[in-house]
Amino acid sequence: MSGSPPVEVTIGSVGARGDGVADHAGRSVYVPFTVAGDRALITLGEKRGDGTAAELVRLIEPGPGRASPACQHFGRCGGCAVQHLDDAIYAEWKRGLLVEAMVRAGADESSVAPLARIAAETRRRASLGFRRSGKSTVLGFAQRSSHHLIDVMECPVLAPPLMSLLAPLRAALAAALPSGATGDAMATLTETGIDLVVETAAELGMDARQSLAAFADREDLARLSWRIPGRAAEPLAWRRAPVVRLGGIAVEPPPGAFLQPSVDGEATLARLVGAAVDEFAKPDGRIADLFAGCGSLTLPLARTRRVHAVEGEAEPLVALARAANQAKLAVTTEVRDLARRPLRDKELSPYAAVVFDPPRVGAAAQAKALAEKGPKLVVAVSCNPATLGRDARTLIDGGYRLVRAIPVDQFLWSARLEAVAVFVR
Repeated sequence: MSGSPPVEVTIGSVGARGDGVADHAGRSVYVPFTVAGDRALITLGEKRGDGTAAELVRLIEPGPGRASPACQHFGRCGGCAVQHLDDAIYAEWKRGLLVEAMVRAGADESSVAPLARIAAETRRRASLGFRRSGKSTVLGFAQRSSHHLIDVMECPVLAPPLMSLLAPLRAALAAALPSGATGDAMATLTETGIDLVVETAAELGMDARQSLAAFADREDLARLSWRIPGRAAEPLAWRRAPVVRLGGIAVEPPPGAFLQPSVDGEATLARLVGAAVDEFAKPDGRIADLFAGCGSLTLPLARTRRVHAVEGEAEPLVALARAANQAKLAVTTEVRDLARRPLRDKELSPYAAVVFDPPRVGAAAQAKALAEKGPKLVVAVSCNPATLGRDARTLIDGGYRLVRAIPVDQFLWSARLEAVAVFVR
């Protein structure tokens, strides 16, 4: 912070990152952990966008709509930004993230549905940072606005089996890694147990490998893999195949593969996408599923449709193709970098609908190609309202109309938001 003397402000709203927004000297000031109506004493910090970041010194008079945080780490851990909002205000704020993005894109607020809620303690995937120091290991999430790690002792977002893994994993990393080692542990809860990938630049000796394999046995992990950044994952313990069901079809994802954060969230997205396809695409029409991953949308659609799945990485598509073949579904696959080589012109003509579910950066190139020559129906799935809004603007300018956009709260208490947007022309 700048060292400037504290100033008093009144919070007018909660912004897109979850910080309270106040006006001071004609500029927006962003104050974490505040709600609309708070009178607060703050210190001003560095410039942030068109405003100024600030630090809360103390509440002079709290506004309405506050709640007790659900986690002891709230305020330090960067994973959750708004546990201090009561449920009604939280739901309104979360839906508002999508409303603002769609209105900026040229759509009407009425096209945004109420928030679809996903419960706490259901997140099946977590990427935790670790740092080996002395005789112990810090394991957890990055501190707010910092790379410093919070040693997590509880997390009301994670599914209980993942939460129960943290203490033994912390001990196992302390026993196996050299002092100073850092990295990430990516844990996925599957039907057959936890699939764990440990990624670090540290080399593993035989004793460390045996120690981690013993840990996998003790904790009954499905699979434990080791990965040096830039290299393929190396299984250290493969006790049984990790299995997830996508649209009811058993899939064995590769180590560290992307999956939706929760089973309920995944099912909600698949249901919303399927409903749009059934409503607007002809029954015998072929569907393109772009950025398909392991098939969380492909496989539910393929139960009644012919689907072409496109993904930039080969390993997820191998898992998807194997599952589709075993279920005798009409799925074809293609490895393709859609950011550099989007489907264009005649390549799009066979499809009655295109579904795309890109990373947080969105699908700018593919949206442009769809705006030029896309089919009647486009269904966009996104975890970033800002890039979804940008891609929606491209589609709307190209002649599409937003029928509806549904916010899905897979990222509880954070400023992230999943959404399904349905466009027709």
